[in-house]
Amino acid sequence: MTHHEEGVVLRAERITKRYLGVKALDQVSFDLRRGEIHALLGENGAGKSTLIKTISGSVRQDEGTISINGQQLGALTPTTAAAHGVGTVFQEMSLVRALSVAENIFLGHEQRRMGLLDKRRMLAGATEALERIGVELDPRTPVAGLSRAQMQLVEIARVLHRSSDILILDEPTASLSLGETRRLFEILTGLRERGIGIIYISHRLAEIKELANRVTVLRDGQKIGTIAAAGVTDDTLVEMMSGRTLEKLYPRTEARPGKVRLRVSGLTGPLLRDVSFEVAAGEIVGLAGLVGSGKSEIGRACFGLEPVSGGSVEIDGRALPKPNPKRAMRQGMIYYPADRHQEGLVTTGTLRENITLPSIAAGTMSRFGVVNRREGAARTNRVIDALSIKPADPGRSILGFSGGNQQKALLARSFAKSFPVHVFDEPTVGIDIGAKTDVYEYMNRLCEEGAAVVLISSDTEEILGMSHRIYAVRDGQVVADLRGDELTEANVVRAFFGSREPSVTSGSVDRDQSA
Repeated sequence: MTHHEEGVVLRAERITKRYLGVKALDQVSFDLRRGEIHALLGENGAGKSTLIKTISGSVRQDEGTISINGQQLGALTPTTAAAHGVGTVFQEMSLVRALSVAENIFLGHEQRRMGLLDKRRMLAGATEALERIGVELDPRTPVAGLSRAQMQLVEIARVLHRSSDILILDEPTASLSLGETRRLFEILTGLRERGIGIIYISHRLAEIKELANRVTVLRDGQKIGTIAAAGVTDDTLVEMMSGRTLEKLYPRTEARPGKVRLRVSGLTGPLLRDVSFEVAAGEIVGLAGLVGSGKSEIGRACFGLEPVSGGSVEIDGRALPKPNPKRAMRQGMIYYPADRHQEGLVTTGTLRENITLPSIAAGTMSRFGVVNRREGAARTNRVIDALSIKPADPGRSILGFSGGNQQKALLARSFAKSFPVHVFDEPTVGIDIGAKTDVYEYMNRLCEEGAAVVLISSDTEEILGMSHRIYAVRDGQVVADLRGDELTEANVVRAFFGSREPSVTSGSVDRDQSA
């Protein structure tokens, strides 16, 4: 992949940032050229967020300088960064949901006429900003009615409307479907061709290899290196990020299936059609499908979070009548939701509270309504050690931990009692390679202990890397049961897009056609 050699638009030199004496960044240098997409890679805690916050002005570095268009600026503030053309779209959306698209694009820079808002000029300006990135959207639409993908494009339009030469995107595809991701790539490619420099943060190696010109890898606050993205291998990137080789990324163990622990028969609901599958003790079974295929709804329906109108769920041969979460847990099923903030964690609580609450709810840490605090402290420490949660600070707010460590806190609910069936829904979205490996090792441990594990994932590499068998889901129904030599990317993608005939010969997938 080539890029326009039009000089460096941004240069950060020897940036150091300390928090309580710990170096989050240690003498890190980074540059961005006009008309290139420069990917920033690293595990959680590597320093990526601190570096982009320094460049965008929300964090002040302790040492080092930042230059934009050749002008040395020292430390930036959000105002000075924006004035010099830096625009950032963080993972957490900053749009005001109660306002329209146009009002959000002009927020803080409202157009006025005789002291009153000039809504006509703002609508015209917002339309122009959206058209500039090729988005067809009525600027009068309330943001609350938009999809996450549309919100992201509005954020980009807002940033670029303020004459940004530098665009920073933090995990932009984390919640996007395949089609939405393709559309975003088209827009970013167009912006690159117009000479805008883009810093792109993602954990998805395939995206980076497809989109980026160069890749800079950080590890433990230090720069490991900057390399050309063209021709780079996953193994090279994984080893730079973590020190591990790719073979160790998916540590799948050999399947030793025992008795059937989960049997689902004819499950039907608003989004599900006659779904049947089974999972035995000692195996990981994948439910694979595109975003919106219904795969997540299957797991949620089994646990009682989605309505069902027919069919049955059995755990260890016992029917689970009218599933609801309390009944499912009592009978032996535990579900780890995809949205850990909205459904999985108590975001106002501490790490200790999030680890011990499931045990309190299960009645294994209280007697006559009185919580055993000593047992709570001991259980918290056991979970921290078992799952390698860092930092080992039980009293810290759960939001003060990285995404990977928050996900580990979510896994702690399984320590409340012994569950024969574990359902993981998108367990590694937004977490780094090291944390992913810890989650996979935990799944393996459950299998070795005789549990049945269901892995629901939109990540084809993950589902193929960890599953002993795969059920492919499309339009709310199981369309393929893949096992043995049938477990290839070609067969999984073929099932996603309509062919039910599996092939036992592996081959490359034409990604343009499959997208």
